[in-house]
Formats: sequence, structure tokens, C-alpha cells
Amino acid sequence: MEFHEKDERLLVEAARRDPSRFAELYELHFERVYAYVARRAGNRQEAEDITAEVFHRALEKIGGFEWRGAPFAAWLLRIASNAIADKWEKAARERGNPTKEKGEEFDFDEANEQARLFRLVKELPAEQRLVIEMRFAEEKGIREIAEAIGKTEGAVKQLQFRAIQNLRVKMEPGARKKLVKSNG
Repeated sequence: MEFHEKDERLLVEAARRDPSRFAELYELHFERVYAYVARRAGNRQEAEDITAEVFHRALEKIGGFEWRGAPFAAWLLRIASNAIADKWEKAARERGNPTKEKGEEFDFDEANEQARLFRLVKELPAEQRLVIEMRFAEEKGIREIAEAIGKTEGAVKQLQFRAIQNLRVKMEPGARKKLVKSNG
């Protein structure tokens, strides 16, 4: 879904007046923020916790948000970057290794690509999607997946291979044009 700055400004202003309207901004930006955090977090649970914290902080601070020439998503990703840095600093202090470093600068394009990949995974055929989610999000092994879904290890490998092939084709620049030509 493509969104224009004017539309986003209206959503932000609505959320500033009525916090219950923040849900629309959450829905619009969840995948991008989660993708950014997941790429940097240690595991899925940590990524989910940090992403929840990002949106909680954003909701708390929406009244102070100011347009400065960058999209609202950039503000959210800045909050995410700070939340990740805070997590790293806390972990370092707990290990007795304090650090002054802040998190790395966020890469808006990379976050968009990760969000796009998450959307494309949701569009895969059910069995392929299940294998990809179990293999990469849940970090399960081939044998464990095979047992869980009642397939042979070879069948799971084949489903994974096909899913990755499908995703690779869809992620290529100009993939939509290629898909339209091949389906039309």
C-alpha cells in the first residue's frame, strides 16, 4: 500500500488529537519497524518486545512529534534505533562491560526491503509459508519441521527451496512486470 505524505500527516494529526487513532499508524508501519528490529535483535522474542516498546514510546511521544522533512517512519525507526541501543547498553552493563556506543544509523531502504520480504512470505502458498516461518523465524531444523508437519525431510527441503525461489523472483527489481507477463 503506497501512502502519500499528506495522508500520513492527516493520520499523525488525528493520532495527536485522539490517541486511539494511533492504531492506524501502527498498522501502516508495523512491518517496517519489525523488520528493522528483527534484523538487529538476537531472536524473535526480543524483536517482538523491542517492536512493542517502539510503538509504546511513539504513542507516548506522538504529541511532541514535529515534521522535519522526513517521513513519520523515519521517526519510528529512530525510536527503534534508540531502543536497540538501550537494550545493548543494558546488556553490556549487566555483563559488567559498560559501553558508550549508540546503535547504528538505520537504513530506511533496508527496512523497506525487509518489510516487503515479510509481506511476500505471507503471500506464499500455505505449506511453503509454514516451512519458511518455522525454518527462519522459529529457527527450527529440517527434521523438526518434517515431524511437526508430517512430511519427509526431503519434502520439507523441497518446500523450502521452492519458497526461496518464489521469494527471490518476487524480490528482483521489475518482478511485478515479469509476473504480469508470465501470468497474462
